[in-house]
Amino acid sequence: MANSPGTFVELDTKAIAEDGTFTGYASVFSVKDRGRDVVMPGAFKKSLAAYPASKVKMLLQHDAREPVGIWLKFEEDAKGLKATGRLILETVKGRETYELMKAGAYDSLSIGYRTVRDELDRKQGARLLHEVELREVSIVTFAMNEAATISAVKQQATSFSELVAAINDTTRKIKESK
Repeated sequence: MANSPGTFVELDTKAIAEDGTFTGYASVFSVKDRGRDVVMPGAFKKSLAAYPASKVKMLLQHDAREPVGIWLKFEEDAKGLKATGRLILETVKGRETYELMKAGAYDSLSIGYRTVRDELDRKQGARLLHEVELREVSIVTFAMNEAATISAVKQQATSFSELVAAINDTTRKIKESK
């Protein structure tokens, strides 16, 4: 089963919670992405029924070696696949991702999926994805679907010195656990 990078949506990096919780659209319906795929409304319905959000991986840049958090909720609405997740701030990579999202360096989401049912639309020059099995949603720099973005990332009031201390503490704990 190959994961296919799919569509992405913009994230509003002003609303990441202090616990690392954020929301955004992992996919937007009826938009042709840079790979010439169009996710159709209802494409995630069966996958969401079969796999709870906690079973869908939150990765950084579609790299299976870079988990950065957990997904709490997915729901299809008229716009697309709305996602709510939480970065694991107790990890170095989670904390770095949090800070980069707040700064706007990471503002997009992208789906990794297995195609279940699709069709070629020669008129649009696109592949219409009618059903997909959602396997992962990544926080990315550049997404295939430029409409898939992070919409809310709430900021934590943390001083620079507190951030450095937290990173140093996490690094020390990682070294001690080896």
